[in-house]
Amino acid sequence: MKLAHLILAHNNPLQLERLVKRISHKDADVYIHLDSKTDIAQFAHLGDLPNTFFTKKRIKVMLGEYSTLECALIGMEEILETGTTYSHVNLLSGNDYQLERTDTIHEFLFANTGKTFMWYDKIFDDWYHGQARINNYDLAEFGFPGRFYLASLMSKLLPNRKLPYNLTAYGRAQWLTITPECIAFALRYIKDHPALQRFFKMTWCVDEVYFQTILCNSPLRDKIINDNLRYLELQPDYRPRILTIADKELLTKSGKFYARKFDAAIDSAVFDYFDAR
Repeated sequence: MKLAHLILAHNNPLQLERLVKRISHKDADVYIHLDSKTDIAQFAHLGDLPNTFFTKKRIKVMLGEYSTLECALIGMEEILETGTTYSHVNLLSGNDYQLERTDTIHEFLFANTGKTFMWYDKIFDDWYHGQARINNYDLAEFGFPGRFYLASLMSKLLPNRKLPYNLTAYGRAQWLTITPECIAFALRYIKDHPALQRFFKMTWCVDEVYFQTILCNSPLRDKIINDNLRYLELQPDYRPRILTIADKELLTKSGKFYARKFDAAIDSAVFDYFDAR
C-alpha cells in the first residue's frame, strides 16, 4: 500500500523542491499540478526526483474561481487512473510544510485506510463567512467583461441561491487527506448531478465547499473525520498568516501533520527546524 501526495503549485521552485523531499518516502508517490501560467522549465528538475510526477493535464488557475477546484480534480482523477492502490490522496499546496515524521504519518494513515480527514462545518449553522458562497452569484468562471459587476447586481436583486437536490451546505478548508473511495464517489456524483455542477461553477471559492457538501450528504459521511490534520491561522481578511521559526513551539504542540502557510523568502529557518526534528 502507498500514499499519494497531490501538490498544487504555481511558484517558488526551490521551496516546492524542499517540500517534495520532505514528504518523500519509499511508500509514497508525489504528483504536482503546476499552474499552466507558470513556465515549467524552472520546475522540470523535480520530475527527476524519486516517485515524483507532473500531472499530464495542466490548466490556468485563477484564485477563487472554479479552476482552483478543477486542478485538484484533474490530479485526483489521474491518480485514480494509474491503478495503484493508495490508502489516501493527500492534497497540499506548494506553500505547505510537513511537521511530523514521515514514518509516523504513514503508520497513522495506513492504520486508518477507510477514513477521510477533512475539516467541515454546516455552513448556515457554524460558518457565517461561508454563507455568501452559497447565497451569492459568482460569474468569474465565465470570463466576460463586466462579470464581477453583473454578479454583484444579481446577488443584490435576485433571491438567494439554493443548493439543488435538497443538499445541506457544508464547507471549510480545501486541503484534506481523502480516500480513493471518497474521490471516486465525488467525481461520479458531480457527473450524475449536472445541476450541482452548474451551481458550483457560479460559487466563489468552490474548492472550500465541494468535497464537504457532496460527502457530508452521502452514505460515506460516517467515514469522514472532522480534522484535516493541518494547522493554519486565518487573519482578519481570512488569508492564512505566514508562519515562521517564531511559531515553532506552537506548531510542535499543535499535534498536526502539516501546516500552512510558509514563505521561504520570509523565513526558511522553520523548514530547517522541522527537518532536524
